[in-house]
Amino acid sequence: MPDLDDLLDIRTRRPAAIAAAASARRRPASLFGPHGKLMIIAADHPARGALRAGDDPLAMANRADLLTRIRAALARPGVNGVLGTPDILEDLLLLGALDDKVVIGSMNRGGLAGTSFEIDDRFTAYDAESIAAAGFEGGKMLLRIDPDDAGTVSTLQSCGRAIGELAARRRMAMVEPFISHRVDGRVRNELTAEAMIRAMTVAAGLGTTSAYTWLKVPVVRDMEKVMASTTLPALILGGEGEAAYGEWRKALDLPTVQGLVIGRSLLYPATGSVTDAVDRAVSLL
Repeated sequence: MPDLDDLLDIRTRRPAAIAAAASARRRPASLFGPHGKLMIIAADHPARGALRAGDDPLAMANRADLLTRIRAALARPGVNGVLGTPDILEDLLLLGALDDKVVIGSMNRGGLAGTSFEIDDRFTAYDAESIAAAGFEGGKMLLRIDPDDAGTVSTLQSCGRAIGELAARRRMAMVEPFISHRVDGRVRNELTAEAMIRAMTVAAGLGTTSAYTWLKVPVVRDMEKVMASTTLPALILGGEGEAAYGEWRKALDLPTVQGLVIGRSLLYPATGSVTDAVDRAVSLL
């Protein structure tokens, strides 16, 4: 197994090794871990230019450090998946970190953070064909619905097409929906029960079939009411600080919720180590 120092040599002189590593990867027998849930580490933030974690605006900018943190998280018992863009997942493939893991490729990364075109979230990373060719288990897409931004319709159409294309290949389509608005020039997600219900019901109806669609949603108030709006399986995202663990625990009691997709709060915990933070999250399952 190569180490971090070998990655540059492989990428420079033997790029075909990436496809070979994907072909040789041992795929998981199930989407679910030993706890009967999904526990996925999210690591697709850098491709959107979102490098902040906590108070450090460039926390995720050191790629070797980020990969070390991801590998530490993936090595913990109960962690059975990872979400990332091609650059990160291919590094992890070369490092031999993806055997038996549920691998979800991040698809639309064109809506760069802080840009005027953020809502028009083009599909600039994985597509359904490349996800299936790599032997990955699914694809993830962000769907921000801004009533005042016409770029929304392009994103809706692209997500609908991607959901159908993934389903045709029997791959999970993980959709992360929000109602969003620009506030002082910045895109903000509306984290209310009503907004999440609206966003989830729109997302659930996209594509030629919903057979392989999963939702990726935050914890908001009145989660029982929110999750009652769909029969699609859902995963809980994000959250920061000590309160997040309590919120995740309550959400996991809801029948629709099938696990967690957590990134920066576990990879860059405010206190303690990555392994401590990950183990605590796994214990909630």
